[in-house]
Amino acid sequence: MSPISTPDGSSSPARPANSPAGEPTASADRAVPRPRPTAEPDGVHPTQPATDPTEPDHSENDTSRPDPTGDEASKPAPTGNDTPRADPTGNDTSRPDPIGNDATGPHPSTVHLSTADRARSADGGSVAEQATRDLAAQFEDEKPGRVLTGLAGLLLTGVSLAVGALAHWQVFRPLSQGSKYYLIIFLAGVLPLVFLAYPADLRLPARLRARRRRDSTDRDNADRDSESTRARPTVADWVLVVLAAAACLYPVLPMTIGTGGGGYNAFLDRQGLLAPMDLVLGTVLLLLLLEACRRTTGWILPAVCLLFLGYGYYGGLLPQSWPVAHAGLDFSQLVDAFYNSDSGFYGTPLDVAASYIVLFTIYGAVLELSGAGRFFVELSAAAFRRSRTAAGRTAVASGFLLGTVSGSGAATTVSIGAVTWPLLRRAGYPPERAGGMLAAAGVGAILSPPTLGAAAFIIAEYLGVSYLQVLGWATVPTVLYYLGILLSVEIDARRSGVRPVVIDVGSPWRLLARFGYHFASLIAIIVFLAVGMSATRAVVFATILAVALSFLAPARGQTNTPGQDRAHRLTPARLVTALVTGVRGVLAVTAVCAAAGIITATTTKTGLGPQAAALLIGGAEAVTSDPTLVLVLTALLAAVALSLLGLAVPVTASFVIGWVIVGPALLDLGVTAPAAAMFVFYFAVLSEVSPPTALAAVAAAAVTGGRLVPTMWQTLRYALPAYLTPIAFVITPAGLGLLGVGGVRRIAFAAVVTALSVAVLAVAAGGWLPGVGPVGAPERVLGALAGVTLLWLEPVPVTVGTALAAVAAAGVFLRRRSADRQPSDPVEEKL
Repeated sequence: MSPISTPDGSSSPARPANSPAGEPTASADRAVPRPRPTAEPDGVHPTQPATDPTEPDHSENDTSRPDPTGDEASKPAPTGNDTPRADPTGNDTSRPDPIGNDATGPHPSTVHLSTADRARSADGGSVAEQATRDLAAQFEDEKPGRVLTGLAGLLLTGVSLAVGALAHWQVFRPLSQGSKYYLIIFLAGVLPLVFLAYPADLRLPARLRARRRRDSTDRDNADRDSESTRARPTVADWVLVVLAAAACLYPVLPMTIGTGGGGYNAFLDRQGLLAPMDLVLGTVLLLLLLEACRRTTGWILPAVCLLFLGYGYYGGLLPQSWPVAHAGLDFSQLVDAFYNSDSGFYGTPLDVAASYIVLFTIYGAVLELSGAGRFFVELSAAAFRRSRTAAGRTAVASGFLLGTVSGSGAATTVSIGAVTWPLLRRAGYPPERAGGMLAAAGVGAILSPPTLGAAAFIIAEYLGVSYLQVLGWATVPTVLYYLGILLSVEIDARRSGVRPVVIDVGSPWRLLARFGYHFASLIAIIVFLAVGMSATRAVVFATILAVALSFLAPARGQTNTPGQDRAHRLTPARLVTALVTGVRGVLAVTAVCAAAGIITATTTKTGLGPQAAALLIGGAEAVTSDPTLVLVLTALLAAVALSLLGLAVPVTASFVIGWVIVGPALLDLGVTAPAAAMFVFYFAVLSEVSPPTALAAVAAAAVTGGRLVPTMWQTLRYALPAYLTPIAFVITPAGLGLLGVGGVRRIAFAAVVTALSVAVLAVAAGGWLPGVGPVGAPERVLGALAGVTLLWLEPVPVTVGTALAAVAAAGVFLRRRSADRQPSDPVEEKL
């Protein structure tokens, strides 16, 4: 979601990533990945120019163009920590280094995370902090939006406040006409804002003009005109705003329009037999949703929706002997399914966006503005400040904790990278390895309770269970995921000879005692859910609690902890900012969820789900007739299909499509609904770290300046448990223990064995056994076989896997002992 920093709800101007790999455009100065920094043995990192050589430097440290990644962008200040500077954590110190440590000073291994006298903007953030948000926006599933001022800004602020108020009102006093009536009103408020907040970004005419104009001055003028046009709503945008409001509100307008209109009940009575005006406005809404998805997420999702639309319309022309053929639907039937049914635009995905996601995004905005995000990073650094692997552990812990604030893997990656990358660099991590660690930790934010991604709420709605139950299913896999990352961190620290880094942030207990109230609202959500409160009410009460607790922030100047001052108190003006931030953050998700109705309605009308499931199972049965192997092959094929699907569409749409296509195949083979849903959920999320797109890895490479492809492979190595664990709870009944289902013995057995599998795989991938030494190629192969075998949670495979792991460990011990006993070379002794 695009961050908001002004009360009118406008976001920072950031250029979208237009390259196929999601890399930023060359004109986005702050987001272009820098050259790979050279590792210096003494901890000193190279300087890099931050300013345009044509621009004058009026001070020793020009902060007019801060570096969002935290690397030095100008020459080090010779006076240590005395000169003001801007850093991406919201602090003003002497150099553009977010850690606050002078790499050229006498103690390069001591990192100071706390400095005083930080100049701030009115809302408590710094220029460089905004630059970090700009960089994050370029790697999210949605494109960055406009900076809105004037009438457009006031309209967005007013409508956003109304939508936020309506969402909270619906929690306690639902509209008497029913949930669909509320969804119609919600979409009527949100969809027009999409066309205000997101530019069309159609650059073809400008490019054609640029080709005709050979003179460089004319080309520059054309580019400036294009930028100016995209910076404010055009006449066409305002036309789309009016059309969106009319098409969305038409079902509830009381006036009669020809044979249509007449109010909400009359509209429902025409289901299956639309009036001409119903058909026209339904078609308009269809086209508007496709355009809204294109503006917010790119061309891929609209293309997928058009593919399903074409299948629904032309599928009747396919040979009836084909498994995917159907009787055929005319256009009016399709529009009726989209516009006037419970499985179309106003289906479960939109219901989730309007009922849950908007409330959680508002809650996340409240936490962020109250300083919780900064506190989580500082607490992570304080907890590991004297450990040899403090830098890596801090990055991983920060990713887990920041997941409560940010629901995006790419945004979390940039946020933790801006603070911890200088720390990792001083410890000696290569940029690619550090980037892989940051990306894996950032994506874990979507998998971590208590605020999972949007797809988790859809799971709860599809399966008819409480959100607390979904959180329970995700708990053990999340622990295993971060266990794998932490083991990889420990292995890398020993294999690569990482230098110890002392992080000077004070005692974690003192930090908890003073600012631990930031955890209170998160704990309150779990408590409220445990006592039977609905998720919507739980998050509203947690938001109110977070607002009240924000006034515990000390007055400015009463603490040396950066960022924890009264600038984070949620005054009425900042509450308006939080509400607008939350509503604007849900614009793209709403467009995606409403457009997902095209996919779900087409699948329901044509019966594509069962047909695709039969094809998937048939492909597995063509290889083997053994039921167990058929299940394994189907799961593997489904994992590949979901991974490929996730490369093209956002996580929420990927889950919806995967559930209606892959879900029935797993259910037909006897997989329980919770296991099938969580399987689809995990592989939808993992698209953010799957090559060749891997948005989180691309964002990490932009932060560290590392090479892109090696960063992706390092990310895959760190995220390996997340790819394998879902297969474990699908292929065997005992695997349900990983979801917390089946009693204490099954849960304990599944958790312990899978933890052993994760540990063995981490050793095999990292090539190092902690406490012993390097692992040879034969032992790594045995370890990989052992780890995969252990995932088959049955007695015989577990026994075989444990034996293979023991043999591999014994081989490492023998190799190490042999190396220790080997006599020294006599020639070397003489030398």
